[in-house]
Amino acid sequence: MHVVAQQDLPFVGMSRHFVGADQGRVAMSAYLVEAPPGRRSRPHRHPYDEVVFVREGCGRWSVDGVAREAGPGDIVVVKAGSTHSFLNTGGTRLVTIAVHLNERCVQENLDCLDEAMSPR
Repeated sequence: MHVVAQQDLPFVGMSRHFVGADQGRVAMSAYLVEAPPGRRSRPHRHPYDEVVFVREGCGRWSVDGVAREAGPGDIVVVKAGSTHSFLNTGGTRLVTIAVHLNERCVQENLDCLDEAMSPR
């Protein structure tokens, strides 16, 4: 068994990073996200599937140009290679667990603007 305290994980931007390769060679990684109101991710993609569990708050996810709202209890599935991003659309923090089905997080950031994410 391996136990790690969340506060001991590296913090980058708005999330703590659980990197499976560094935690006993686990075959998955995760971003533990706490995004303040109005915060967004850049459009990006991964060469593997990602599954996002929304724990608190609400947000808008865009996957390949299609936007969808999600809140507590929702699960957002993003298939490998899909361009995606999120925006915290609520007035409180957005808390998610973004599970990356790879032992390391591999992310290609894209410089394009996502029209589906424009404020409404």
